[in-house]
Amino acid sequence: MLKRILTTTGVLLLLVALVIAATIHTPAPPASQAFVNASVLTMDENDRVAEAVYIENNRIVAVGTGEQIDEHITSSTYVVDLEGRTVIPGVIDAHGHFPGSGFAVVGVNLASPPVGTITSIEETVETLRAQAEDTPEGEWIMGYQYDDTLVKEKRHPTRHDLDRASTDHPIVAMHVSGHLSVANSKALELLEIDRSTKDPEGGIIRREESGDPDGVLEETAAHPASEAAMNFSAREGIAMVDYAAAEYASMGVTTAQSGLAPKSMIDALYWAQWAGRVPIRLEVWGDAELGRAWARGEFDPAPYASDDFRVGAVKIVHDGSIQGYTGYLSEPYHVPFKGDESYRGYPIMKREELAELVTELHEADLHMAIHGNGDAAIDDIIFALDAAQKAHHRPDPRTIVIHSQMARDDQLDRMLEVGLTPSFFVAHTYYWGDRHRDIFMGPERAERMSPAATSLAKGLRFSIHLDTPVVPIDPMLLVWTAVNRRSTSGDIIGPNERISPIDALRAITIDAAWQINREDELGSLEAGKLADLVVLDQNPVEVAPGAIRDIEVERTVVGGRTVFERERD
Repeated sequence: MLKRILTTTGVLLLLVALVIAATIHTPAPPASQAFVNASVLTMDENDRVAEAVYIENNRIVAVGTGEQIDEHITSSTYVVDLEGRTVIPGVIDAHGHFPGSGFAVVGVNLASPPVGTITSIEETVETLRAQAEDTPEGEWIMGYQYDDTLVKEKRHPTRHDLDRASTDHPIVAMHVSGHLSVANSKALELLEIDRSTKDPEGGIIRREESGDPDGVLEETAAHPASEAAMNFSAREGIAMVDYAAAEYASMGVTTAQSGLAPKSMIDALYWAQWAGRVPIRLEVWGDAELGRAWARGEFDPAPYASDDFRVGAVKIVHDGSIQGYTGYLSEPYHVPFKGDESYRGYPIMKREELAELVTELHEADLHMAIHGNGDAAIDDIIFALDAAQKAHHRPDPRTIVIHSQMARDDQLDRMLEVGLTPSFFVAHTYYWGDRHRDIFMGPERAERMSPAATSLAKGLRFSIHLDTPVVPIDPMLLVWTAVNRRSTSGDIIGPNERISPIDALRAITIDAAWQINREDELGSLEAGKLADLVVLDQNPVEVAPGAIRDIEVERTVVGGRTVFERERD
């Protein structure tokens, strides 16, 4: 999704600011504490339901009945009576881009309902114009989350539209998918993008009939524009981290992910956590450039490693966004793109190049996560890992296929064979389900997107995710989408792919932990594991399926420390 949130200069300034600024005091967890009188959904291998949890320092010591936990409690134990509320393991963000939700404090929100308020390109222009009036001339303006399918014009804004907001400021508006951006004329001039600029590999500069850029930049062509617009100051970077950390904790996320990071960003996030600004755990995935350096012994993740921070997989991007017409399909889009009835999207790199990269990282025993939305992209990913396995067999690589949106049944079988595991962006059924059915994929393919139930039937383990900031971080809404698959219009998109509440909960806890090779310490409430847990005001397994999205987080605990507690009326 988003490759960089801070440029190298911004990162260095952020590091200096974090070192100079007073760190936030992080209190130690209670030496002994117990959560009692609860419904504890343990997510262990038997999905056992307990009544209480006993913790010492940052680890779970016992999970069981009230009587069993009473045996551990002493006069010095901090006891929390939950009065029948529900406890689940801490939520693991299976794929997202922390601290991207912090765009809320540094950018211009161009989202449409149900997330935002923008319903037309004219409103987009007016919102950016208002920001320009409060921004010194010449400074970059970044808008985010515009959605061409949700404005009345049903098109992307162009450079001419953004020029109406300002010609004195370079403006970049990022598509909700993160795979496209629109730049105004000033931004294109500064980026030196004109009619003579060639399309980069894996990207397209959309053009007018004259050959001049129309402002819309796809995939790799969008990277320079988004990076220029996101050259945030140290103060802005800290504000983003603080905002995102507080938001994630309030939603029950105990392990957040930054799912595509260059080394500069890894350094920034590491020091932000060291300074106490991130009270939750971070799972950071390096980009392909860092992955190659890692494979060649030029990068060592060990100095970063702790219970709270880990450089995990290497993230590779192989196609784009289906709602941006850049996802790579085996069959043409339902509504042809620009009248081209054969158009299927495109890959970021050739199949052979992907296989070469995957084999290099695989032979170095690195964990990988590969972005693949369209089924043609997934074909290439299967081909690449199969080639890597033939060159250097690993019994359990757990290579993750990020999004796996259009995975076919035969591809799920092949994933099992070669060692792939999908992470489904199942919230697409809510946010874009109607448009996938009517515009991008047609009814038949839309019914099969994010095939969670079929994966369960085949014994293929998976996680589910929100790809925040593409959509807001809201794990209970994510569970609701997997259980109900109801779109914003109220239609059900693929009833046969609905899964049970307990299976959806497992996909954001123990199965998400398994996918990143941390199932021995995270993801379930069992003795010996790190004490990450969430208190909910209702039980997702017992409420009506349609009410799951209304469940609220009352407390979030990370390593025995309460990092969020909702005020009660």
